[in-house]
Amino acid sequence: MKKWSGGLLIIALAMILVFRYSSIVKIEPPKQSPKQSASDFFGNHPTNDSFITSSEIKVKKEAKSYKKPHFIEVDGPNELFASHDIFKERSRALLVWPHLRPLLSRSDALPETAQGVKEASMAWKDLLSAIDKDKASKLSKMSRDGVILEIPCGLVDDSSISLVGIPDGHSRSFQIQLLGSQLAGEPEPPIILHYNVSLPGDNMTEEPFVVQNIWTHDLGWGKEERCPSHRSANNLKVDGLVLCNEQAVRSSLEENLNMSQPSSDMLTNVSRGGAYGSANFPFVEGNPFTATLWVGLEGFHMTVNGRHETSFAYREKLEPWSVTKVKVAGGLDLLSALAKGLPVSEDHDLVVDVEHLKAPATLKKRLLMLVGVFSTGNNFERRMALRRAWMQYEAVRSGDVAVRFFIGLHKNSQVNIELWREAEAYGDIQLMPFVDYYSLISLKTIAICIFGTKILPAKYIMKTDDDAFVRIDEVISSLKGKATNGLLYGLIAFESAPDREKGSKWYIDNKEWPHASYPPWAHGPGYIISRDIAKFIVHGHQESDLKLFKLEDVAMGIWIEQFKNSGHEVNYVTDDRFYSAGCESNYILAHYQSPRLVLCLWEKLQKEHEPVCCE
Repeated sequence: MKKWSGGLLIIALAMILVFRYSSIVKIEPPKQSPKQSASDFFGNHPTNDSFITSSEIKVKKEAKSYKKPHFIEVDGPNELFASHDIFKERSRALLVWPHLRPLLSRSDALPETAQGVKEASMAWKDLLSAIDKDKASKLSKMSRDGVILEIPCGLVDDSSISLVGIPDGHSRSFQIQLLGSQLAGEPEPPIILHYNVSLPGDNMTEEPFVVQNIWTHDLGWGKEERCPSHRSANNLKVDGLVLCNEQAVRSSLEENLNMSQPSSDMLTNVSRGGAYGSANFPFVEGNPFTATLWVGLEGFHMTVNGRHETSFAYREKLEPWSVTKVKVAGGLDLLSALAKGLPVSEDHDLVVDVEHLKAPATLKKRLLMLVGVFSTGNNFERRMALRRAWMQYEAVRSGDVAVRFFIGLHKNSQVNIELWREAEAYGDIQLMPFVDYYSLISLKTIAICIFGTKILPAKYIMKTDDDAFVRIDEVISSLKGKATNGLLYGLIAFESAPDREKGSKWYIDNKEWPHASYPPWAHGPGYIISRDIAKFIVHGHQESDLKLFKLEDVAMGIWIEQFKNSGHEVNYVTDDRFYSAGCESNYILAHYQSPRLVLCLWEKLQKEHEPVCCE
């Protein structure tokens, strides 16, 4: 009986305690791991776990201080936005320009903003001068300081520079340099690639090597890359090619250290490259060579006598489009130099079908879709290929869909002059008030959203690249039946992490993004958002609430996360027919398509009416 009464007493006391404390404290589910999530970073609450759609949630207001960025003094905006007749006239290429000024002076601006704006102000001044005079600037004359080639509009993918020469023995080394534009106040132009060849010593006993590097006025010499390398570089690749042809150099040294005098046969093998005999160092005094430096997607590559020798990844702000000159110095007797695959602008006055390539008039109050195409100033051929291919879809020609190229100013004045002529001829270019650095491309995304909500209002807004082929008809067909609000449509990465590898093009440090993973985002070659998301981004830009992030496609995912956490439903619709790395049959979008392939895909669609690839 005592046991029974004691048990009742314990139960009664427990019930009293539960009742008492449940009236004071709201019982909550177990707390999550203390690791901060992307939602925590924005000061928001957890959302639905579904990756496809997120249910609308009521956001509880929390007292959390948010320090908005302030505006700072930056060199350039006053010149870029100064009153000029060009703003009062017709210029269709500057419609977004005035809306972007606040982005250029934010205290939390993207890393290269100050430099990109300063350089753009100089380029803009030169362009306005040329427009006012109504004539193009002439190219510089060939100099006598070692410059062998002038590159009027920079280099693009698959551009190449071939040199035939003989190391002449006046020194034990020679250099090949790719130079950029020299800005006012800088004593020397930046060196986008410094290729230094140190020849084998007497009796072939001293180790030959190649050193690759860069140089800028602000930072001096960069981190050099040496071949042969004293570290294992075979695992590091650029465009799928190793940084150094290590085997060739090791083989050469192993053979030569066992010989007191090199034979004539051996020297012949050296000059011809080991691919045709024994593998040896490709440059030898008195022996002719043919070297081709070509431009890849990720870096420069040197081929000597038909064999790949070295690769060098592009350094930030020193990309091939900014090359203006090729210079040779040191002990080299140069026999010939040839540049191939350079970007060339068409003479728009001679284009037969120019009227069919111009942007059609937009008479409707609201478009079905705006397509914003990221492009770079000297990608003339890519833009012309798109105008002759998928920009000829009926939806585009009828004005239901508008296509515009978003392009930053170029440091090369000749490129800007040609770009301005192109903008005037076709009416489909929007110039940006900054130089096209990779770290600034997310500013173009904001510009596209501004254009698609304030200038040419559209139901949907698509972002793509100038090396992508887009089946506009299939995009429109696929959008039917999908949500018209809170939509992100494309090839979506639901689980991805920041690249913490220094030196990577996509490197993100903990300060830029302190979390272990990103919110869902769509791959950059092509994705579509609904109008309400675009309006949210524009409003965030106007209120300085928008978090700036240098990876454009991930930035869109971050902004959509902010949109979702502000109480909106988001519909993530992924479609694997958006190919971000090439072309596959039944594609909606094919990426990495050269101008030739773009035109080929369009021809196949017209003849075969099937989405099949050309290669």
